[in-house]
Amino acid sequence: MLAPVLLIRPLPPTGAARSSNFYGRKLLKLMRTWIKICGTTSLEDALAAVEAGADALGFIFAPSKRRVTPEQAQKIAEQLPETVDRVGVFVNESGPKILSTVQQAGLTAVQLHGDETPELIITLRDEVEVIKTIQIGNNFSHKLDEFCGSHGCADSILLDSGSGSGKAFDWESVRPRLNGFNSRFIIAGGLNTGNVAQAISTFSPYGVDAVTGVEKEPGQKDHEKLKAFITAVRKAGQA
Repeated sequence: MLAPVLLIRPLPPTGAARSSNFYGRKLLKLMRTWIKICGTTSLEDALAAVEAGADALGFIFAPSKRRVTPEQAQKIAEQLPETVDRVGVFVNESGPKILSTVQQAGLTAVQLHGDETPELIITLRDEVEVIKTIQIGNNFSHKLDEFCGSHGCADSILLDSGSGSGKAFDWESVRPRLNGFNSRFIIAGGLNTGNVAQAISTFSPYGVDAVTGVEKEPGQKDHEKLKAFITAVRKAGQA
């Protein structure tokens, strides 16, 4: 049995950057849990993730041990199959800078981890898919209302315990608070081979996102962990 998708809100593509393979990628992702491997810094790691079955790779353009330049991301992205999403991670960057990086690096989506406004997200969505990160904390409910309410503006919402924290948040306390929101949710924060099946069982999410749980060290992937993680996700989707 395939994993159900939690509260999916189909969104029409707009802009040239959304046109390439949009419907084909979305149809596939409606049928199984979307897997993003973030913090990609090398072609070797990128190809290993793709070979293992990842649907998306994340490139971090904000201050981080895993940070890459647009030029580095471009060299990796141009070697990837068109069916693989290439997601740029930004923190409080300007709209023009984000869109410039999208074009230069050949990104298909952006993931925003800062204090970005709904207005900025709406502007970006004219050109590219937008994932908005909401960190679990004191203002969590307010952020849910702001980005997932009746005027929800992002294509997907990523729930995280903190950028690169490597720690899982309290899933059982958060899950009930998602009821009634018409958004696609992606689960991140401390996911690894040992706990990702439970995360999928708890949330039935659109997708999952891993970084530290598939690394040897920051910025360097462990290829065996990659394979094991993606296998665990696929098995969970068949339960």
